[in-house]
Amino acid sequence: MIKKEMIAMLLAGGQGSRLGVLTQNVAKPAVSFGGKYRIIDFPLSNCINSGVDTVGVLTQYQPLRLNAHIGIGIPWDLDRNVGGVTILPPYEKSKGSDWYTGTANAIYQNLEYMETYNPDYVLILSGDHIYKMDYEVMLEYHKANNADVTIAAMPVPIEEASRFGVVITDDNNRITEFEEKPAKPRSNLASMGIYIFNWKVLKDALIKMSEEPGCDFGKHIIPYCHSRGDRIFAYEYNGYWKDVGTLGSYWEANMELIDIIPEFNLYEEYWKIYTKTDRIPPQYVSADAVIERSIVGEGAEVYGEIYNSVIGSGVIIGKGAVVKDSIVMHGSVIEEGAHVDKAIIAEDVKVGSGAQLGVGEYAPSKYDPKVYQFDLVTVGEHSVIPPNVQIGKNTAISGVTEAEDYPDGVLASGDYIIKAGGVR
Repeated sequence: MIKKEMIAMLLAGGQGSRLGVLTQNVAKPAVSFGGKYRIIDFPLSNCINSGVDTVGVLTQYQPLRLNAHIGIGIPWDLDRNVGGVTILPPYEKSKGSDWYTGTANAIYQNLEYMETYNPDYVLILSGDHIYKMDYEVMLEYHKANNADVTIAAMPVPIEEASRFGVVITDDNNRITEFEEKPAKPRSNLASMGIYIFNWKVLKDALIKMSEEPGCDFGKHIIPYCHSRGDRIFAYEYNGYWKDVGTLGSYWEANMELIDIIPEFNLYEEYWKIYTKTDRIPPQYVSADAVIERSIVGEGAEVYGEIYNSVIGSGVIIGKGAVVKDSIVMHGSVIEEGAHVDKAIIAEDVKVGSGAQLGVGEYAPSKYDPKVYQFDLVTVGEHSVIPPNVQIGKNTAISGVTEAEDYPDGVLASGDYIIKAGGVR
């Protein structure tokens, strides 16, 4: 039997439905971020930077892009003969096939994978957060407290605490109470969804709670461990951490990268973020181009103007086009004279010449007010926007649209066009 001190289990199967058309055909951890990365690059880079060289990645929803991106783990030095990265999708068993129905259920279904490495500790991670953390320091903290379970937690504004699992601790940081998304939180110390378990404790809890419908760490496993008197400690984290689960937080996290002194710095030498990169040519900036306070990916061609934006690799910004306060992902084309203001444009989108995105006043979404509640124009991948149309704020577009889809050449604020499939 192979022996590893600590292995990581990375939950990357979520749909990310609150990202709307951005996750129509791709799992949330595979969504582009910061001009050249994908969201899952951050926990994977944290693992290898922390000396964790065995990572199981649990996938489920639309895994194709994610699987292709991770491959055998070469960019993260996780292409190992022993350990490395392993993709763990749901699979058919003799008693039938089971989808992952909750975070803990997904881990339970992969007990055999974890047994292979006979670890002392198991690190549970989410694949859809942006942060840098040294898990080795968290493990030392776990050992020093002789803990059975350690939960990474961070202070949040008390008015936001009801969105998280909240922990209440004693003077030694031992958790005395755990409340999952309480209506009236009694603490502002929020669980980050990052756990270190002693292997035997985790295995026993997963088996004991395996019959719980939708078995989840916050709702079932942690309360179970607490009820039987396990030593559960909070590891307080005070660095940058962002759950990019909404269009607003996703847009904000990208915009924070271009601050003069960014709160989250991609350029640090000692804690690099690794990603799969294509062999593409350098960027080209024409004599008439204007670029201010922006990130522009390699292979991009800029003939127009870019302000306060994050531009992915291989993007083309045509002559006379203006992109402002926006995210434009890999391979998209903004044709001549188009104006894009406060938009999220997914991969391989074509914005026709003279089109104007982000005009007028904000209006509530007619499509899904819970998802689309920001000033943003959100355009799904492979979409086409015809020339010379006007698109209002808080709108959603997916698919190949044509001039007749826009009455009088306008898509009003709060409106949407969702074509079947949304893929060419």
